[in-house]
Amino acid sequence: MALGRMSEFNRAEPEPPLVQAAGTTALRVEEEQERVWKQKIHQKLMKVLDLSLLGTLGREEAERQLQDIGQRLIAEESVPLSLTARQRIIRQIQDDILGLGPLEPLLADKTISDILVNGHDSIYVERNGKLEKANITFHSDTHLLNIIDRIVSSVGRRIDESSPMVDARLKDGSRVNAIIPPLAVDGPLLSIRRFSIGRLSMEALMEKGTLTQSIADLLAGIVRGRLNVLISGGTGSGKTTLLNVLSGFVPDDERIVTIEDSAELQLQQPHVVRLETRPPNIENKGEVTQRDLVRNSLRMRPDRIIVGEVRGAEALDMLQAMNTGHDGSMTTLHANTPRDALIRIENMVSMSGTTMPVKAIRSQVASAIDVVLQVERQEDGTRRLVSVQEINGMEGDVITMSEIFTFRRRGRDEEGRVQGSYRATGIVPRFQEHLQQRGIPLPLSLYDPDFEG
Repeated sequence: MALGRMSEFNRAEPEPPLVQAAGTTALRVEEEQERVWKQKIHQKLMKVLDLSLLGTLGREEAERQLQDIGQRLIAEESVPLSLTARQRIIRQIQDDILGLGPLEPLLADKTISDILVNGHDSIYVERNGKLEKANITFHSDTHLLNIIDRIVSSVGRRIDESSPMVDARLKDGSRVNAIIPPLAVDGPLLSIRRFSIGRLSMEALMEKGTLTQSIADLLAGIVRGRLNVLISGGTGSGKTTLLNVLSGFVPDDERIVTIEDSAELQLQQPHVVRLETRPPNIENKGEVTQRDLVRNSLRMRPDRIIVGEVRGAEALDMLQAMNTGHDGSMTTLHANTPRDALIRIENMVSMSGTTMPVKAIRSQVASAIDVVLQVERQEDGTRRLVSVQEINGMEGDVITMSEIFTFRRRGRDEEGRVQGSYRATGIVPRFQEHLQQRGIPLPLSLYDPDFEG
């Protein structure tokens, strides 16, 4: 099945301008020549390409046919570039037509955790917690807009002047946010939060210095013992990653309902039901919020409910679910400390329109949530679980908490890496007896301050 109409290959096209400007280096001129020739070959290819047939082919077959046509066009034009440059042009054209254009090499790089596009000619990536400028660009804002539209339309969403902001996801679960003019003053903006295709294990987190074996044993017991967990932290601190790892300790015979704005959790259990919110349509109708989904999930006979991130009024319904038999539920929240996390939950419940007094809201929070895990991305880029705290209950109008494990900083070394150690505080949590009753024995030595180095 041929995609091109080869009789049209010989159409006369003006030669691209390849004059060297004064003061430019030979390398810069070569790069500019490659860019110009790529645009010309791409334009000629689109004239002879049958896009309707292209959509019926698999990715490998489509790439093969694009490569054949591209090579013939390059030979026809006698492109004055090296073989490596010619192959690179064909690869870039394949990415533009079948993938996400210049972003494809970045998405293939497993060391990159974030891709930040600040306009068509400014792209940054994050490696090991540090930002660096990427040596790629889009041709124009229109080129970038086409890629953004391809991403959001693949998950049934839209972005235009009437709806200039959108959350979406890639096929591998990576989180995407896009915002375009008129809200983005200097051109379209795109942010991609990468997620590894292979789910991280607790052992991998220990190797990265996120936590220790003692904390890992405690967290495994907390999940298996069906305690309700709130994971708190800032942007990019590793909340969703930790939630994914903790979900691995949920028994396979339990029914789990996950609720997210953009589905990104990677649960491996056989009985998982995934729900995702829906934005309003062009007539501003049809929106389905996280609160709607939490309410509906209560009618789906879940053993556990996992909310990807609590952001608003759904906090009240989540607390009520935790208090009415859905033990072992988990969620994440943006906050800088465990205490701030509880205050944010309280504020979200207040914004839901409830007329409950503050003390009653705090009582609900204290009875619903058992453990707060605080994660932090530190200056050296390392993501650490810096505090494990148990909620004890109410004393007067105040929710009381006890810290079980903490990360104690000692400073930074000559290379800027954060120095410190994890320590147990010596407090035996109240849920220790609860775990014992459920057949999950944790040794008391786990809580000895001298036990953890």
